[in-house]
Amino acid sequence: MQQNQILKILFTAVILITTLTSAKAQDMLARQAPVDRKMKAVDTLTLRDLIYREQLASPAADLYENWDNVFAHKATELPDSFLIDLRDFCMPTPSRIVTSNFGARWGRQHKGIDLKVYTGDTIRAAFKGKVRMVKYDRRGYGNYIVIRHDNGLETIYAHLSRSIAQEEQEVEAGDVIGLGGNTGRSTGSHLHFETRLCGVALNPAILFDFRNQDIVADTYLFRKDTYKEEGRYANLVRGKVNGGAYTREQVTGEEEVIVKTIDSDEPRVRTRYHKVKKGDTLSSIAKKHGTTINKLCKLNGISKSKRLKLGQIIRYT
Repeated sequence: MQQNQILKILFTAVILITTLTSAKAQDMLARQAPVDRKMKAVDTLTLRDLIYREQLASPAADLYENWDNVFAHKATELPDSFLIDLRDFCMPTPSRIVTSNFGARWGRQHKGIDLKVYTGDTIRAAFKGKVRMVKYDRRGYGNYIVIRHDNGLETIYAHLSRSIAQEEQEVEAGDVIGLGGNTGRSTGSHLHFETRLCGVALNPAILFDFRNQDIVADTYLFRKDTYKEEGRYANLVRGKVNGGAYTREQVTGEEEVIVKTIDSDEPRVRTRYHKVKKGDTLSSIAKKHGTTINKLCKLNGISKSKRLKLGQIIRYT
């Protein structure tokens, strides 16, 4: 009898302990549930932040669907606007001499800038990225390299005497990718340098100041409706104009461009120019700016019979 009572007491104790443990475990689970939900939310936010940072570091992933080594450039749909990060750059060459501007040349469009280099000069990657093409085109680029950069741009380096980088190679800004030369359709040793967005050529002078070996700003906001005009303007302020390079002081209106000569770090001579419009003649330009045809001819090294072209820059002071 006494043994049965002891067993009964022990059995009751085991049930009570089991019940309490189960209740405590359920209570712990109940308390843990919101913690788990919070941790899940944190993990999700962390993942989203990681993806955002990756996209921010390589916006090219959102611009380009294809990766191929067939076309050096193939135009696709341009975004209405796109912010291009120009920091952590490297000038492709230390040359400060622009020998040919972006734009109309010899009856066709020149889609890059020509920089004076000598055969064998070092050519470097402008930004971090991956080499998409290393090819030879005897009727055009000669030896050339195409690099797709993390900031969304693609750059092309043409007329090389030798290509050093390999296709699919990851490069950092400043890595040596080739040597200057005179291959392909070229009349002298130089680097033909292009900057493209979605296969569409942008004037490199919008982004780079070759004379000062620097970028124009930390970032460039591309706008589909203004980039062409910005490219023409960049030629005036950072390109080759009438045989010389200039830097901007200001631009007023559509006809008159005021620049400073760059003979010294502190320009002393202010020169005024007129951009030729439809219907302009030497006579009308002289009359407009209070000068003479003879003076215009002397300042610009042209004859009185010179036929003016739309967009031509005429010095009048």
